[in-house]
Amino acid sequence: MTEKIHLDRAHLHHLWRQMLRIRRFEAKCVELYQAQKIRGFLHLYDGEEAVAVGVCSALDAARDAVVATYREHGQALAHGVPMAPLLAEMMGKAEGCCRGRGGSMHLFDAGRRFFGGNAIVGGGLPLAAGIAMADQRLGRGAVTACFFGEGAVGEGVFHETMNLAQLWQLPVLFVCENNLYAMGVPLEDSEVETEIWRKAAAYRMPAERVDGMDPVRVEAAARRALAHVRSGAGPFFLEARTYRFRAHSMFDTQAYRSRDEVEGWKPLDPLERLRAWMVANHQLSDAEAAAIESAVAAEIAGAVAFAEAGTLEPVAELERFVLMDRVVQDPAPGARP
Repeated sequence: MTEKIHLDRAHLHHLWRQMLRIRRFEAKCVELYQAQKIRGFLHLYDGEEAVAVGVCSALDAARDAVVATYREHGQALAHGVPMAPLLAEMMGKAEGCCRGRGGSMHLFDAGRRFFGGNAIVGGGLPLAAGIAMADQRLGRGAVTACFFGEGAVGEGVFHETMNLAQLWQLPVLFVCENNLYAMGVPLEDSEVETEIWRKAAAYRMPAERVDGMDPVRVEAAARRALAHVRSGAGPFFLEARTYRFRAHSMFDTQAYRSRDEVEGWKPLDPLERLRAWMVANHQLSDAEAAAIESAVAAEIAGAVAFAEAGTLEPVAELERFVLMDRVVQDPAPGARP
């Protein structure tokens, strides 16, 4: 497979802008969380932005589906979920993409084929297989990108889904975001085989490992993988080695890793890395960088204003969407439902 990407100035700016949107958005979310305007758990993507941006830049946003984890703000923004309803959702407002019922860990936008946000480790894997099977049977020509962390590969559902996806040749791109820690457990303390991509061989599934701190390399690898899947040859497994600069969640004391380790990864920061390369190769001027920064700041300010002006869902609506609004009649004997 020789899929390549065209690295013109506009596309490089797109990659950097998308990563910047995620980084700045989440920095604002920290402020809102500390002000108790966002409640519950908050898992940040700081450092991992290149994975979501690289993969989603290779997807067909109008056709392909995305299934994410509880650390899904990056995938949501990269796949086209608007920032304003996304933030409103995180603040529990009725104007949110799930009417404020999902919050940070359960973002969902059916119209854009963004199917979660899932709080269960590995919980999105069988959902991705089901969505891909439906697309396959309906002849939609779509691919489902399923994001999950390396901690999920120890779950039984990971192996069940990998087996069935290959057995049924489902159009799934499995994307393992390997940030080296399953919450607070180092990879080498939980897995005998720490080269996660090699696990795909047990299911005769093609796989590749990529530098998850470089959006260009991630996108190139994703395009190679998607070419395989779209050809009808079945699923593909992509392991992106990455690192989160912030704690697992806002309640994490990070006793399992040292400050020196975190600082040692900072030179690989995907935002600074790409920006430095663009400047060195005359692909980004100071004025262009300032304009992108300004546009992102304005977008975030607009999202905050939208979310803060939003409304809480009325108590009278509490039971809505819990049960179906109508009773489905039993089919006649012998008839297919």
